[in-house]
Amino acid sequence: MENKNAKQLLLWGLAFIFLILVFQNIKAPPVEKEIPYSEFKAKVKSGEVNEVRVRPDLIRGELKAPGGATQRFKTFPMPDLKLVEDMEAAKVPHFQGEADRSWVMSLIVNVGWIVLFFGLWWIFVVRQVQVGGKQAMSFGRSRARLVDDKKAKKTTFADVAGCDESKEELQEVVEFLKNPEKFQKLGGKMPRGVLLFGAPGTGKTLLARAVAGEAGVPFFMASASEFVEMFVGVGASRVRDLFDQAKKAAPSVIFVDELDAVGRHRFAGIGGGHDEREQTLNQLLIELDGFEQNQGIILIAATNRPDVIDPALLRPGRFDRQIFIPVPHLKGREEILKVHAKNVKMAPEADLSIVARRTAGFSGADLANVINESALLAARKNKEAVELADLEESIERVMAGPKKSSNLMSDPEKKIVAYHECGHALVAKLLPHTDPVHKVSIVSRGHALGYTLQLPKEDKYLTTRTEINNRLAVLLGGRSAEEMVFSELTSGDADDLSKATAFATRMVVEFGMSDRVGPLSLKKPEAEIFLGRDIAQKAGYSERTAEIIDEEVKRIVDEAHGKARELLQKNRKVLDELAAKLFEVEILSGEDIDAILKAAVA
Repeated sequence: MENKNAKQLLLWGLAFIFLILVFQNIKAPPVEKEIPYSEFKAKVKSGEVNEVRVRPDLIRGELKAPGGATQRFKTFPMPDLKLVEDMEAAKVPHFQGEADRSWVMSLIVNVGWIVLFFGLWWIFVVRQVQVGGKQAMSFGRSRARLVDDKKAKKTTFADVAGCDESKEELQEVVEFLKNPEKFQKLGGKMPRGVLLFGAPGTGKTLLARAVAGEAGVPFFMASASEFVEMFVGVGASRVRDLFDQAKKAAPSVIFVDELDAVGRHRFAGIGGGHDEREQTLNQLLIELDGFEQNQGIILIAATNRPDVIDPALLRPGRFDRQIFIPVPHLKGREEILKVHAKNVKMAPEADLSIVARRTAGFSGADLANVINESALLAARKNKEAVELADLEESIERVMAGPKKSSNLMSDPEKKIVAYHECGHALVAKLLPHTDPVHKVSIVSRGHALGYTLQLPKEDKYLTTRTEINNRLAVLLGGRSAEEMVFSELTSGDADDLSKATAFATRMVVEFGMSDRVGPLSLKKPEAEIFLGRDIAQKAGYSERTAEIIDEEVKRIVDEAHGKARELLQKNRKVLDELAAKLFEVEILSGEDIDAILKAAVA
C-alpha cells in the first residue's frame, strides 16, 4: 500500500513539472498592429519597413517609428508577385519567408490539454477502479494458508508427546487418509470432522499438523475469525472457497483454529439469526453435511470452549470425533520436556524427571516455556549448559513471574509480608492432605510481594471436602498471621480472599458439599446471553436458597479462618522463628522449614 501511494505521488509530481515546463515555453505573442495590405505596400515604398516575415497566409514585420522606435505589425497578403521586387527596390533591411506552423501550436493548445486530462484520468481513476474491482472479486476468497511440508519441517506424531490416547484416536484418521479403501470395502465412511478441545496450550494445533504430516496430504490452516467480516456474505463465501481448494487437493486436511469464533450457539445475540457470523456457520454446516460428498477431506477444528459450540456442529455426520486433549500427566510432562530439550544443551545433573514432578498442572506450552526460560537464564549467566537451578528458577518465573529487584520494601512492610507468607507455609505444614511446601519467598515476583510455592507430589483428579477445607485454611493462614501478630489487616489479602470465596462457593453450588443446601447443583450454565430471554431470567433457585448459599459460603470461610488462626496461635513460637529467618534470608526452602519445625519440637 505504501509503495502504491509513493508511485501515485511520483506520477502527480511529474505531471505538475510537465505543466510548469509547458507554461514556461509558451511565450506570450507580441502586440501587433494590424494594417491593410495597401498601407503595408505604401510603407514599403516609402522605406518605413524595417523587417518582414512572409507566410502564405500572413505577413508580419517591424515598422520604423519616429525617434528610432519600432512597432510590430501584421497584414493579410494579396496575390502580389511584385512584392519582393518592391522590397528590394525600397532596400528593406531584412525580409524572409516563414513556414505555416500555426496549426501545430493550435493543436498543442487545444488538443494537448484534452490528451493530458484523459491520460491522468486513465492513470488515477480507471486503473484504480480496475484494481478495486479485482480486489472486490477476491474479497470472498479464503485466507487459509497451505502448509507446504516440502519447504517446512514435516510434523509427525513423534513431535507430539504427553497425549498418547489422543494420538491413538487420530491415528485412525491418518489411516483413513492413507488408505480409505481399507475401510470403504467394509462399508465404513471417512469421518468428516474432528473436534479437538481442551485447555489452552495443550497441543491441539500441533496434533492437527501431525495428522497431515503423518498422512502426507496438503494441510490448509485457517483461523475461524478470518471468515467473519463486516460485509454480509463474505464469511460464507470464504468457507465455500476453502472447501473448493481442499477438494482440488484431496485427500487433504482443513484445520480451523478457535472454532467458537463462528461456531457459537445460533440465535444467542442481538440481531437475531441473520448476522454475518451465523451465515458463516450455516455455510460450514452445509459443507460438512450438504448434498455433496466431500470425499477425502477431513475438517479438524480446535476450541477451548466446547460448551458454547452450536449443537448442530457436534452431531454425528459433522464432527464425528470429539477428542479431549488433557493437561499432561507426570509421564507425559517428562516426555514433553524431552521433546523441547532436544536442541538445548543440558547439564548432566539437570534431571527432567524432577522438573516433571514439580510442574503438575502445566500445559505443553507452559513446559516449552520452562525449557526456553531456563536456556535464557543460563545464557544470561554465561553458563556452558542449563543446570537444574536454572530449570527451577524458570518454573517460578512461569508460575509467579520474574523477580523484581527494583521493588524494595521498607522493613515494616517486609516484616508484614514475612509473617503473611510464613502463616501460609506453617498452616500447610501442620495440616494433612495439603501439597508440600517447596519454597517461601519475600522477593517480589510479578504482582506478588511474596509467595509460598506448593508443589504436589503426584497428579490428582479428585479432591475431597477435607482437602478443600484444608486448602482454604492455608489460603487464610496469611491473613490470620497478620491479625494475630499486628492486630491489623492489609490489602495484601485480596487475592487469598478471592480464591477462598471462589472455592467455598463451588463447594456449595457445584460440588454439593454443604449439608444445608444438600446434594444440589445450583451452578448456572455458562452460555451466551440472549437478549430478551436471559437478561430477565432469574436464577434456578429462590431468594431464600440464595440467602442460604451466602450463609454457607460465609460459614465455610469463617471455619477455615478459625482453623488457621487456632493452629498459628498454638505454634506462635515456630511462626516467629520462621518469620525472623525469612526476614533475614528472604527465601526459605521446604528443607529449611522442616529443620526449624524439627528444632522447635525437640
